[in-house]
Amino acid sequence: MSDSEDELLGVAHEAARAAAAELVPRFGHAQAGIETKSGPTDLVSAADLAAESAIRRVLASRRPDDAILGEEGGATGDGERRWVIDPLDGTTNFLFGVPQFAVSVACEDSDGMLVGVVLDPIRDECFAATRSTGPTLNGSGITASGRDDLATALVATGFAYDASVRARQAVALERVLPRVRDIRRAGAAALDLAWCACGRYDAYYERGVKPWDHAAGGLIASRAGLAVLELEAGEDGPEGLVAAPAVLLDELMGLILDR
Repeated sequence: MSDSEDELLGVAHEAARAAAAELVPRFGHAQAGIETKSGPTDLVSAADLAAESAIRRVLASRRPDDAILGEEGGATGDGERRWVIDPLDGTTNFLFGVPQFAVSVACEDSDGMLVGVVLDPIRDECFAATRSTGPTLNGSGITASGRDDLATALVATGFAYDASVRARQAVALERVLPRVRDIRRAGAAALDLAWCACGRYDAYYERGVKPWDHAAGGLIASRAGLAVLELEAGEDGPEGLVAAPAVLLDELMGLILDR
């Protein structure tokens, strides 16, 4: 079985498209089977489950010996390669009819991420990258922002489901907001990172994200030239991620961490 990046990327594209085929017909309609997970704001629907099942079917066929970590199905299998998948990043947006959500599919080995795909099925925008090749949007190369002044930077962020974590995020936001051009909170971490990779945003930070939220998007942003740094859990909140031009990273981190 080939482990080339091209082959793995092809599988990632196929899996993302399979999930999108489940999501698009359901979008804009009342959704059945809506349940809560960690709290009343953390939702999962039949669409999430159907999309993840579609991804898992592709992987079972194309990569049967690989492990999988999915947002809905958890960790399964054991292998040198692991697929990290979010079948519907932006579930709340999806359920409310807001066209800002994505499918995220990545594959990693012991050295980190190998390939990543973030597919926006509504705009038909597919962001992709591999460990050794540059990022693309629908096959064309992209580059991230080269902004060197935080005061003029457009910064994306997001908020956790837990109310106590949100309260701490609000305090951090009070520090960041006066020091940047503006803040955007669109509700899909994978797309936030992909939009950073193509320069629509200058930077992104968020606490409370899980590996499946940023596995593909983090690789794409990194390959686009951004510094991507994981935030450790601590007094400031749970684990998280920051992506920014290297020249802005220290200043932005200082605001996030209040140092």
